[in-house]
Amino acid sequence: MKKFRKVIRWMFIVVVCLFLVSQLIRPARTNPVTDQSLSLESQLQIDQKVATILERSCNDCHSNETRWPWYSNVAPVSWWMVGHVNDGRHDLNFSEWGTYDKRKQSRRLDQMCELAKSGAMPLGSYTPMHSGSKLSGDDLRTLCVWTNAQANAIAVRTETR
Repeated sequence: MKKFRKVIRWMFIVVVCLFLVSQLIRPARTNPVTDQSLSLESQLQIDQKVATILERSCNDCHSNETRWPWYSNVAPVSWWMVGHVNDGRHDLNFSEWGTYDKRKQSRRLDQMCELAKSGAMPLGSYTPMHSGSKLSGDDLRTLCVWTNAQANAIAVRTETR
């Protein structure tokens, strides 16, 4: 029994040391400076209800305006969060919307609605820690009506050129 306690104590010490050492590995939590004229808000018409939905449920991972909570400073959570934000920005970045061609913009708008309707977005791992980020039925309808209208407007502008 004493040997078992000694092993458990040493295992605990090793785990604590590994945790403390892991705090030295800090990924870059960035919010790059961007040209506001390229942002989604500058490029498309967004009413207040849609803007609220995007801010509450999407912007942390899909813009350069990520809010980094205190726990994003603690490894290994920090590694996981930075990876998710980097992936989200790579797939869709509202802060760089104006750099996308019209076809990509239209596809991203369609995908926003589809991923939200399927429950894939916002991520299930994001919603528990961010109260209010889960999309209601009304939020989904509002978002999809808006994305469809904007995609159609882009298509009309593209055809008239």
